[in-house]
Amino acid sequence: MGLFSKIADRIFGRKDAPAPTSKPAAPAKPAAVIFTGSENDPKVSPPSHNPTPAATAPAQPAEPVDVEAVLTALAAEKGGASDWRRSIVDLLKLLDLDSNLEARKELAAELDVNAGAHGSAEQNLALHKAVMRKLAENGGKVPDDLKD
Repeated sequence: MGLFSKIADRIFGRKDAPAPTSKPAAPAKPAAVIFTGSENDPKVSPPSHNPTPAATAPAQPAEPVDVEAVLTALAAEKGGASDWRRSIVDLLKLLDLDSNLEARKELAAELDVNAGAHGSAEQNLALHKAVMRKLAENGGKVPDDLKD
């Protein structure tokens, strides 16, 4: 699991799901239908003679997770002394993730961030914005000023 996945899991509240161990079985061939002569037989009569029940409404898509609200609440729980809005290091620390240079290099490679030297302010700012954009792409509601 990449570092971004860990970030998303902490913010979106997902739990690690075990990987499936086998492929799903191929669907079985439908049974042969033998017409017995009744035009009202639902297996062989035209659809107009056998209306299908009304389909249920599709499930509502999950509401986007308000990333700013989640992180603000988490910062408040931990004492509020966090600059997670601008600092990738503070964001990672807030989420109880490793924030050292190696972890940030890994995250930069994962998100294809190539701004400035590793550990530079330029790269850290670009990395923070890339994380926020990626959270938005994955179902998070992120204010524009955190993505741009």
